[in-house]
Amino acid sequence: MSEVKSGLEGVVAFETQIAEPDREGGSLRYRGVDIEELVGEVPFEAVWGLLVDESFEPGLPPPQPFELKSASGKAMSDLQSATAQLSALWDLGQVIDISDEQAREDLRRVSATMLSIVAQSARFADGESTPVPESTVREGGSAAERFLLEWRGEADPKHAAAIDTYWICTAEHGMNASTFTGRVVTSTGADCAAALSAAVGALSGPLHGGAPARVLPLLDGAAASDDVGDYVKNLLDSGERLMGFGHRVYRAEDPRARLLRRTAKDLGSPRFEIAEELETVALAELQARKPDRVLATNVEYWSAVVLDVADIPGPLAPAMFACSRTGGWSAHILEQKREGKLIRPSAKYVGPGPRPIDAV
Repeated sequence: MSEVKSGLEGVVAFETQIAEPDREGGSLRYRGVDIEELVGEVPFEAVWGLLVDESFEPGLPPPQPFELKSASGKAMSDLQSATAQLSALWDLGQVIDISDEQAREDLRRVSATMLSIVAQSARFADGESTPVPESTVREGGSAAERFLLEWRGEADPKHAAAIDTYWICTAEHGMNASTFTGRVVTSTGADCAAALSAAVGALSGPLHGGAPARVLPLLDGAAASDDVGDYVKNLLDSGERLMGFGHRVYRAEDPRARLLRRTAKDLGSPRFEIAEELETVALAELQARKPDRVLATNVEYWSAVVLDVADIPGPLAPAMFACSRTGGWSAHILEQKREGKLIRPSAKYVGPGPRPIDAV
């Protein structure tokens, strides 16, 4: 038995053609295209197409009519359960039995509907149970605008720009817990909705997807303090974690953080100045305390600021992340379907040796 690596750290499980995070250079490319070139040039739905189809067209379509009949207002729970139900509602074929073309079409339909589900759940959370007319939603010229129209009945251009940029920056990032989960489920031959629903479940934990919601309280604390430097030192001295700093992949600045910082400034975020000050102070303090580690700003820090521009409440942040990841997940599901091999790792047994039943 080979050495056990806890958490599969450093274990290479797949070859992929989808995304390439540059560990040392601080860049991220989707099928060879740097995200710096995508933001502001093409909308999220076209980036979804690049990831899944290697082409901006046809991309992610508008959602077909789907009413979330029972919602908790807790978006991740609503998203996971409603997405799983699509398997039966639409009689989706299992990937082992359908063509790549059919799988791609299933992924398009389900992904578009997932954005709609989150918008509807957010509306329920706001206390609004009356659906927005489909004709109103169709007026949106982009996925971000349609999302806002289905949620709020209106689409502020600044809010749509913030969401679109966020979705593009977080659409895919190689192998992680939710992507791995989606591929594992796909490898069993299950349908696309089952794989996407499973990926949502993996994303629902606070260690993968929930951190942006914890950044805003950090910024509020800094804004209320008399001295940001003392605020940071006190947090670290008390053992608190500074959310939004350090990354398991990058050994340089997270390129997504760089793009989102610029977006927050361009869109006039009211939190930009305190976020920038806290970032500068925190990076200096972390470098002084841990000079041998690279702890640069990661995507979660500036994601929180950009989502705040669009008035996205903290509890909705994981679901917004899930909306963006429909692109990366769908691409990996299709890639795993083509690989056609069941994922079945081994485990090293370290329990008791043979013993009689009366020893239990």
